[in-house]
Amino acid sequence: MSIAIVTGGASGIGRAIATSLVHRGDTVVVSDINAEGARKVADKLNTLGRGKASAAPLDVTDAAAVAELYQAVRDEHGHLDLVFNNAGISIGGLAEELTLDHWNRAIDINLKGVVHGVDAAYRIMLEQGSGHIVNTASLAGLVPMPIGIPYTATKHAVVGLSLGLRAEAAGRGVKVSVVCPSFVDTPLLTNVNPGLPETAMSGNATEDIKKAVPRLYTAEKLARDIIRGVDRNKALIVAPAHGRAAWRGVRLNPAAAVRVAQFAVDKVLSGKK
Repeated sequence: MSIAIVTGGASGIGRAIATSLVHRGDTVVVSDINAEGARKVADKLNTLGRGKASAAPLDVTDAAAVAELYQAVRDEHGHLDLVFNNAGISIGGLAEELTLDHWNRAIDINLKGVVHGVDAAYRIMLEQGSGHIVNTASLAGLVPMPIGIPYTATKHAVVGLSLGLRAEAAGRGVKVSVVCPSFVDTPLLTNVNPGLPETAMSGNATEDIKKAVPRLYTAEKLARDIIRGVDRNKALIVAPAHGRAAWRGVRLNPAAAVRVAQFAVDKVLSGKK
């Protein structure tokens, strides 16, 4: 039985990860800035009759709060085996539509939120000589994704952070993986630029995205991919298959990948005329 923390666990990918972990008998702390949502998820998971779940309110932009929660979980159970730094937000819009507020929010949550989780978890895991840190990035962290470059930039940073840390941690008993999913059917797509100035992509972007990817991957399928990848200690967990194909294409021909991405930009610009 593993002791796990999942940030952003009240919905979407985080909820699906927590569910998969409890299904296999793990003890999971479901954390989220949405405290009520986290509590409802934990309550439901405790009806499965396998693992256990509890809820914890957490703002990942608060480094002290993250460190306090991770240490408290370790102190309560004697060890901390799995940490899924998963919380994030969606930022969309053309570069000229974006403000520094968009950039700062993306950096604070999508990048610094992961940094806070990594810093807290890594210190604990180094001390105990074991553990696995799993950071949620995106396919946008591997390919040139336009119309939301603050999101893209932070996800590239999370990939770099994770792979660099993996190299440092490998000989010290700590494992590190990074998850890079393509578009997944989650609330992230229906709440682009939350609380931020509007752009052409603000609000519900699901229908726009479905024009490019008609069949969105489900969070439940992705969670199974993630758990399988963690069990195999994969460095990069890229899913689904079309995401892996896109990643392969970027590596083989970066210039062509940029030209493909430009088609999406042209579509948006033509729609604004």
